[in-house]
Amino acid sequence: MADKEKKIKKKKAKEDAPAEEAPAPAASSGGSRGSRKAKRTGSNVFSMFSQKQVAEFKEAFQLMDHDKDGIIGKNDLRATFDSLGRLASEKELDEMVGEASGPINFTQLLTLFAGRMSGGSDDDDVVINAFKTFDNDGKIDSERLRHALMTWGDKFSADEVDEAYDQMDIDDKGFIDTTKLITMLTASAEEEEGGEAA
Repeated sequence: MADKEKKIKKKKAKEDAPAEEAPAPAASSGGSRGSRKAKRTGSNVFSMFSQKQVAEFKEAFQLMDHDKDGIIGKNDLRATFDSLGRLASEKELDEMVGEASGPINFTQLLTLFAGRMSGGSDDDDVVINAFKTFDNDGKIDSERLRHALMTWGDKFSADEVDEAYDQMDIDDKGFIDTTKLITMLTASAEEEEGGEAA
């Protein structure tokens, strides 16, 4: 009997050891164990957004996760910026990845957005940074912006883009002055009224 008990104990010890080591590879591969941990630490983050917003964030996450491993890393960010026609420096990419407390899975991305929306960023800063991603030497390609407005997020119709473009100064080559656009979009109502009265 004693031999059987020793065998059972040895067998249990062998089964327990791999089980303790198993979470490490799963977390690094972006498996479900890593995302479960992230959900436990930020489970209330989903309640901060509407279902539509969560769906849009999920779509954006999937667009940014170029290697489809469930984690947005530095190479995913680089590929995202490249697809937008913007080169990001190593320092910028490191800072972005460094903002997260761990690997950037979908829940972590929502947590980052929630932090910014709860006062971590000014609304004007969000607008400025969004349009600066399209900026190339102080100009924004209007056709590229049109494509983005009609493709991602709250999609604009062609008429809505045309209506917005009627308010913008677009040069004969189809470029929008970035500074003028940002000023127009971030001006307070008082500034706008003062500008119209003049």
